[in-house]
Amino acid sequence: MKALTWQGRRDVRVEDVPDPRIEEPTDAIVRITSTAICGSDLHLYEVLGPYLKPGDVLGHEPMGIVEEVGPGVTRLKPGDRVVVPFNIACGACWMCDRQLYAQCETTQVTAEGKGAALFGYTSLYGSVPGGQAEYLRVPHAQFGPIKVPQTGPDERWLYLSDILPTAWQAVKYADIPPGGTLAVFGLGPVGQFCARIGGHLGAGRVIGLDLVPERLAMARRHGVETLDVSQLDDVAGALIDLVDGRGPDAVIDAVGMEAHGSTSGKLAQTAAGLLPDRLADAMIDRAGVDRLTVLKAALKAVRRGGTVSISGVYGGEVDPLPLMEMFDRGVQLRMGQCHVRRWTDEIVPLLAGDDDPLGVADLRTHRVPLARAPQAYEMFQKKEDGCVKVVLAP
Repeated sequence: MKALTWQGRRDVRVEDVPDPRIEEPTDAIVRITSTAICGSDLHLYEVLGPYLKPGDVLGHEPMGIVEEVGPGVTRLKPGDRVVVPFNIACGACWMCDRQLYAQCETTQVTAEGKGAALFGYTSLYGSVPGGQAEYLRVPHAQFGPIKVPQTGPDERWLYLSDILPTAWQAVKYADIPPGGTLAVFGLGPVGQFCARIGGHLGAGRVIGLDLVPERLAMARRHGVETLDVSQLDDVAGALIDLVDGRGPDAVIDAVGMEAHGSTSGKLAQTAAGLLPDRLADAMIDRAGVDRLTVLKAALKAVRRGGTVSISGVYGGEVDPLPLMEMFDRGVQLRMGQCHVRRWTDEIVPLLAGDDDPLGVADLRTHRVPLARAPQAYEMFQKKEDGCVKVVLAP
């Protein structure tokens, strides 16, 4: 089959790889009909290469048609249309019983000290072949895949794989009081959904911050106030002034480790990426740093006693945070990989009607064949051609 493989920093290629097959009774094989490029895939494209090896198949936002199931899978049958969550959970362990699916004890990558295995996301998370491919082997299919109706375009359902529940969790974690104000840093795909979900779940005011014109325009189409951070000298101060001199009740950081404006963090990440993998692994694991411009602005902008919710991926081990200020101001902090199946039963009914309250039809800007995935990665990273979200068609 054809699949997108990682070959090196900023080097991904579509190659022939072996077809997946049933290996365990609870496996399923899914023929992929749509698979998206995630913002966190760009971390693999740029800074997390030391945890990949040439030939690794990328991608963790797939959906498609079930082709085959193992004898332990009774809830699915060939022909079912499914979305595959990015994290792999058994649904029955101690963590899964508490709906902490991203910490599933059955698939935890304990050798690396990490949580549940992920599709297409480095040795830290199990080196499981990903979904930017024609076919995907899905472990623990007795629990993970989400059955969706046969009707409607793929993009109505595809985002259940990651970014829609990730945004839903970020808003839930933000704990916005009814009628309160939510600020969202970063209006990429997750940030767009955070802003829309915040309004849907009762925020009285939603403010989105970014510097890409197309992202700002998309947010405005959905009733979001916007701030172009490239025009601001003091982002946190501007937010505080804009919200009663107090700051928003809740702030979501939907940017993560590669924020703009963090020169020293960028230099450290680049330096680690140039080392041999063995040395780079050790450096990132023990002394990794992130670009913290956005997170620090979020912590300073949120009102006293407010909540900062982090959905952007971070990977640093020695990141300095303004703890004295955070403590003095009583800032609450919540974060973590999304527990996808915890939220999907709440989200699916919103996708089933014709009114599209979350605007899923207005997110994808580019749909391209899998063969053009390398060009799509480059376009997405460089934010060219108005690119906000790319969907690949195998």
